[in-house]
Amino acid sequence: MPVSEKVRAAARTFLDPDDEIRYIFPAVLSTSSRPYVLVVVSDKALKVLSTGHWSRTVPKTLEAEFPRQTRLGPVETHLGARFTLGGFSYELDEEYIAVVNAADLERGAGELPPDPLPDL
Repeated sequence: MPVSEKVRAAARTFLDPDDEIRYIFPAVLSTSSRPYVLVVVSDKALKVLSTGHWSRTVPKTLEAEFPRQTRLGPVETHLGARFTLGGFSYELDEEYIAVVNAADLERGAGELPPDPLPDL
């Protein structure tokens, strides 16, 4: 399910005025006291926003910020969808794997995402 415009508007408050959201998706940081986060990929940066312990939709604090050229993938799918960012493992719903791959493609590094079915 896409992230609502209300959530996108709340996440925009963590961006520079001249920055724009390209992708946004929810994830879970399983080793944190504030496990629910929103990963925001903008024109200028990649930001991880904590939504606290009880909410999944209202960003409260900036947990981490990375340069836009930071790669999110590859997404591992053998025990559920997960990716590693900044040394932490994040879980996400399978429907957002395509979002992660698209964000990585827009980095402009000329890399393609890994083939999900390499044996075919």
